[in-house]
Amino acid sequence: MREKKEKSKQKKNIWPGTIVLALITSIVIYAVMINSEKNALADYEKGSVYVITQDIPKGTLIREDNYPEYFALKEIDKKLVPEKAISTAEQIQNLVASCSIDKGALATLSMFESVNDITKEMKEPVIASFKADDLYQVVGGTLRAGDRIHIYNADEEGIVTLNWSDVYVQQVFDNTGTNIPNDNETSAAQRINVYMDKEDIGEFYTKLATGTLRVVKACD
Repeated sequence: MREKKEKSKQKKNIWPGTIVLALITSIVIYAVMINSEKNALADYEKGSVYVITQDIPKGTLIREDNYPEYFALKEIDKKLVPEKAISTAEQIQNLVASCSIDKGALATLSMFESVNDITKEMKEPVIASFKADDLYQVVGGTLRAGDRIHIYNADEEGIVTLNWSDVYVQQVFDNTGTNIPNDNETSAAQRINVYMDKEDIGEFYTKLATGTLRVVKACD
């Protein structure tokens, strides 16, 4: 009789422990399942990024009115979205392609320069224009938007000095006044627009009128 009571007592003591153990096991399994579900969802998480829809030549200015020609917003695996990806239309405005960009590339900020960055050291940036009557002045007419040029001045004694360095070419035109796109490698640039500081414009046009200015193209 005593043995039966002891066995019954042992069973009663084991039963609460079994319940607690089962409960702990259930909690652990539930946590593992939730974590697995999160990982599975993370594998399918999408991110937004603009994709280049046609080749963008170096120096191309991207504006509000032309960016749909070059960019399309796509949803891709978030793990594949670059750290500096362009993912909003606001990021695209007033950018200049700093290199030739191939169709299908994921757009990143490192592919472009901001117009504000180009002119940030100028007190009052303006666009100056000059005509190349002598093609020697503009490197045989091979300049294109996005190029950097150094402008020299030759005095009466033939001494050449550097007046302006790393001047940014904003746009170039042929002899009919038509804009020359950067993928055109044959047309000669006859009129060139450059970014300059307003305070330098007087000196620039004075020396240009005397025919003493010479231009060299900065190498990439």
